[in-house]
Amino acid sequence: MPNPYFKFKQFTVYHDRCAMKVCTDSCIFGAWFSGKAAGKQLILDIGAGSGLLTLMLAQKSQAAFHAIEIDPFAFEQLKQNISASPWKDNITALEGDAAAYPFTRKYDFIITNPPFYDGDLKSDNTKINLARHDAGLTFEIIIDIIDRNLTPGGSFGILLPFHRTAAFEQLAAGTGFSLLEKVLIRQTTSHSFFRSILHFSKEGALSPQICELIIRNSQGEYTEAFHALLRDYYLAL
Repeated sequence: MPNPYFKFKQFTVYHDRCAMKVCTDSCIFGAWFSGKAAGKQLILDIGAGSGLLTLMLAQKSQAAFHAIEIDPFAFEQLKQNISASPWKDNITALEGDAAAYPFTRKYDFIITNPPFYDGDLKSDNTKINLARHDAGLTFEIIIDIIDRNLTPGGSFGILLPFHRTAAFEQLAAGTGFSLLEKVLIRQTTSHSFFRSILHFSKEGALSPQICELIIRNSQGEYTEAFHALLRDYYLAL
């Protein structure tokens, strides 16, 4: 039976009632933006699930966080994970559809790990389909939510499958966003890229910073870059 929780150095994430579990690429995503959250005042996590990203950012930021989740089972687990964390007073869990939710303030940073797949093989599990596929939250809807709720000088981070990166970049550019950073992730040097981390703002840079992150070396051990990124979170590092 899979472990119902994932324990980090400063907090624990229970995820047994969430369709999307804690995984390596989502941890990389949270760690990449954790330092960039410093100095932000109000941060929104769209499709928060278990609360993993919110908690990772909260570990290194004094910001106030709003974490919104549509699935009622995941929402209950989100609330429990927040309540058990050291940053419970800084985080508010919101239940509902981010596309229709009446947000009362704008955010200076938004983070989202959205549904990944468009037209790929779907599961018989409706919850998993909502979490993994864009039937409930398309890229167009995500961009609209972000555009309506981000401060003029704000930025957002998104985790995507590599094969959908170019399409999202084009959509974001059409809405006036400029790419600030791109991180291309692969398992080893012998593997192809499988995830992309993108950082956008309407206050664009002259050219985006593009880098590569390899998770494991040829001996199957975590790379130095992975260690540096996750050492504040993973118990084993």
